[in-house]
Amino acid sequence: MVCPAETPEGHACGLVKNLSLMAVVSVGTPVKVVLETLDEQGVENLSELHPNNIPDKAKIFVNGSWVGIHNDPEGLVSVLKKKRRKCVLSKEVSIINDYANKEIK
Repeated sequence: MVCPAETPEGHACGLVKNLSLMAVVSVGTPVKVVLETLDEQGVENLSELHPNNIPDKAKIFVNGSWVGIHNDPEGLVSVLKKKRRKCVLSKEVSIINDYANKEIK
C-alpha cells in the first residue's frame, strides 16, 4: 500500500507534491486598475479627507492598505462584482464586504 500524501522521502514531500499538482499559480493583478475603478465609483481619497467625515462611511482597503471611504458600500460592491464579471477587473480580484466593521476589502 502506498499513501498518496506520503512518500519514502517523508510525509511532507508527498504533501507538497500533491498540493503542487492541484494548485493554480496566479501572477497577480495590477493595483492601478483597481484604484482607477474605485476612483470612477466616487471613493473619497484618504489623503484628502477630514477626520470628522470618516466614522459614518465605509472604509475601503486594497491589499491591506486603507485607500479611502465611500457612502454606499452595498452599491460599490455590486458595481465591482459586475465589473469583475465583465472582465474589467481580473477574476483574481476578491471583493469582501465586512458589514460588521463597515469595511470593503
